[in-house]
Amino acid sequence: MGAEEDEGHVARKNTFFSVADSVYNLVDGPITWFRKTIVEPNRPDYVWYHQKFRRVPSIDQCYTDDPICKFEANYQFKRDRRVDTEILSLLRQRFEDCVLYEGPDKDRCIPIRKQYEEAEANWFAKYGDLGRYGTAEKCLTKQKHRLIWERRHGPVGSGKKEASQ
Repeated sequence: MGAEEDEGHVARKNTFFSVADSVYNLVDGPITWFRKTIVEPNRPDYVWYHQKFRRVPSIDQCYTDDPICKFEANYQFKRDRRVDTEILSLLRQRFEDCVLYEGPDKDRCIPIRKQYEEAEANWFAKYGDLGRYGTAEKCLTKQKHRLIWERRHGPVGSGKKEASQ
């Protein structure tokens, strides 16, 4: 209605709207110019919460007299532990949401539960019994001991083999 063409006549803008547009452009113009010419060209390309860290050598690839490599490997281990813990937490939450949503028909949640239990067993095999302040070196020692046990006695949890076997 305001700016419509009606029988070849163009309706003129109201004076109030012209003044309002001028004031808006007077205030918004410098802000828009500043954002387009200064802020956006200088903004980093990555988003801060999706920062990707390069992988560093693990503790078994470090020399015994290289403390910097050991420090980096330990820091990488702690970062991996936090990521794996968060993944486990998400799987647990997904299972709990399924049980809450499905109610008495929990058969639909069985695949999610199996996935969660497998992830939990894998998490415990790697990080379990290390305590809160476990390091990459302790984790490597735990893995070595588990492999020796499995070579001598079979998979963990299957019981000891007899001496004659």
